[in-house]
Amino acid sequence: MASAVKSFHDLVAWQTAMELVTEIYKASQRFPKEEVFGLTSQIRRAAVSIPSNIAEGRGKSSTGEFQQFLYHARGHSPKWKPNL
Repeated sequence: MASAVKSFHDLVAWQTAMELVTEIYKASQRFPKEEVFGLTSQIRRAAVSIPSNIAEGRGKSSTGEFQQFLYHARGHSPKWKPNL
Protein backbone atom coordinates (compact mmCIF):
# COMPACT_ATOMS: atom_id res chain seq x y z
CA MET A 1 0.00 0.00 0.00
CA ALA A 2 1.36 3.40 -0.99
CA SER A 3 1.88 5.97 1.74
CA ALA A 4 0.33 9.41 1.54
CA VAL A 5 2.35 12.30 0.19
CA LYS A 6 2.84 14.70 3.07
CA SER A 7 5.30 17.09 1.43
CA PHE A 8 7.16 17.59 -1.81
CA HIS A 9 10.05 15.61 -0.28
CA ASP A 10 7.86 12.51 -0.65
CA LEU A 11 7.41 12.96 -4.41
CA VAL A 12 9.53 10.64 -6.53
CA ALA A 13 9.69 13.34 -9.23
CA TRP A 14 11.25 15.81 -6.76
CA GLN A 15 13.70 13.19 -5.45
CA THR A 16 14.77 12.31 -8.99
CA ALA A 17 15.11 15.99 -9.90
CA MET A 18 17.38 16.53 -6.89
CA GLU A 19 19.57 13.63 -8.03
CA LEU A 20 19.77 15.33 -11.42
CA VAL A 21 20.85 18.60 -9.77
CA THR A 22 23.63 16.76 -7.95
CA GLU A 23 24.84 15.19 -11.19
CA ILE A 24 24.68 18.52 -13.06
CA TYR A 25 26.76 20.20 -10.35
CA LYS A 26 29.34 17.41 -10.50
CA ALA A 27 29.53 17.50 -14.31
CA SER A 28 29.71 21.29 -14.49
CA GLN A 29 32.68 21.39 -12.09
CA ARG A 30 34.76 20.14 -15.01
CA PHE A 31 33.78 23.08 -17.23
CA PRO A 32 36.42 25.70 -18.03
CA LYS A 33 36.79 28.38 -15.35
CA GLU A 34 35.94 31.12 -17.87
CA GLU A 35 32.45 29.59 -18.15
CA VAL A 36 31.63 29.89 -14.44
CA PHE A 37 29.42 32.96 -15.01
CA GLY A 38 28.10 31.80 -18.37
CA LEU A 39 27.39 28.22 -19.32
CA THR A 40 27.99 26.75 -15.86
CA SER A 41 25.60 29.18 -14.22
CA GLN A 42 22.94 28.73 -16.90
CA ILE A 43 22.96 24.92 -16.71
CA ARG A 44 22.90 24.90 -12.92
CA ARG A 45 20.02 27.38 -12.74
CA ALA A 46 18.01 25.36 -15.27
CA ALA A 47 18.58 22.16 -13.29
CA VAL A 48 17.70 23.73 -9.93
CA SER A 49 14.49 25.18 -11.33
CA ILE A 50 13.09 21.68 -11.92
CA PRO A 51 12.80 20.54 -8.27
CA SER A 52 12.02 24.13 -7.25
CA ASN A 53 8.96 24.20 -9.48
CA ILE A 54 7.85 20.78 -8.26
CA ALA A 55 8.16 21.91 -4.64
CA GLU A 56 6.40 25.22 -5.23
CA GLY A 57 3.60 23.54 -7.13
CA ARG A 58 3.06 21.00 -4.36
CA GLY A 59 2.36 23.89 -2.01
CA LYS A 60 -0.44 25.29 -4.17
CA SER A 61 -4.05 24.81 -3.18
CA SER A 62 -5.43 23.25 -6.36
CA THR A 63 -4.52 20.36 -8.60
CA GLY A 64 -4.61 22.67 -11.60
CA GLU A 65 -2.02 24.99 -10.08
CA PHE A 66 0.17 22.02 -9.19
CA GLN A 67 -0.06 20.73 -12.75
CA GLN A 68 0.96 24.14 -14.08
CA PHE A 69 4.13 24.07 -11.99
CA LEU A 70 4.86 20.53 -13.19
CA TYR A 71 4.61 21.80 -16.77
CA HIS A 72 7.07 24.57 -15.87
CA ALA A 73 9.45 22.00 -14.37
CA ARG A 74 9.22 19.83 -17.46
CA GLY A 75 9.88 22.85 -19.64
CA HIS A 76 13.19 23.53 -17.91
CA SER A 77 14.68 20.08 -18.53
CA PRO A 78 15.57 20.61 -22.23
CA LYS A 79 17.48 23.80 -21.41
CA TRP A 80 20.52 22.08 -19.96
CA LYS A 81 20.73 18.97 -22.18
CA PRO A 82 22.30 20.51 -25.31
CA ASN A 83 25.08 22.08 -23.24
CA LEU A 84 26.49 18.91 -21.69
